[in-house]
Amino acid sequence: MKQNQKRRVLITAGDVAVEAVLNDSATAQAVWEALPITGAVNTWGDEIYFYVPLTLPPENPQELVEMGAAAYWPDGPALCLFFGPTPASRGDEIRPASAVNVWGQVQGDARVLKRVPAGATIKLTRQG
Repeated sequence: MKQNQKRRVLITAGDVAVEAVLNDSATAQAVWEALPITGAVNTWGDEIYFYVPLTLPPENPQELVEMGAAAYWPDGPALCLFFGPTPASRGDEIRPASAVNVWGQVQGDARVLKRVPAGATIKLTRQG
C-alpha cells in the first residue's frame, strides 16, 4: 500500500453514517481483513461498542483516547467508537473501560454518533 493511500471504512448505524481512516497497526489490518462487520450497538457513556468475532492481542494499549478514536477492546472482544466521556472518565478525558488498541480515526464530528440508539445495527464496510 502506498503511503498516501489511506484505507477508509464506512460506518453506518441507525440514520448516522461516518467514515474512519485506518492507521498502520496490525489491529487495523486485522479489522480491514474482517470487513464487512455487522453488530448490535451497545452504549457506555459517549461510546458505542459492539462484539466482534476477532481475537487480537493488545497492541500499544491506550488507557485514554482522542475524540473520534476507533478502537478494538481486547477484553470484549469488541470494536469501540469514542465520541466523548465514558462513565470511567475523569473530567473531559475519554477513558475506555480498560486499555484498547486504536485502529483508526472517525473523520469529521464524531459526536453525531450520540444519535445512535442502543440495539441499533451497526455495519462497517470498506470504502474505495
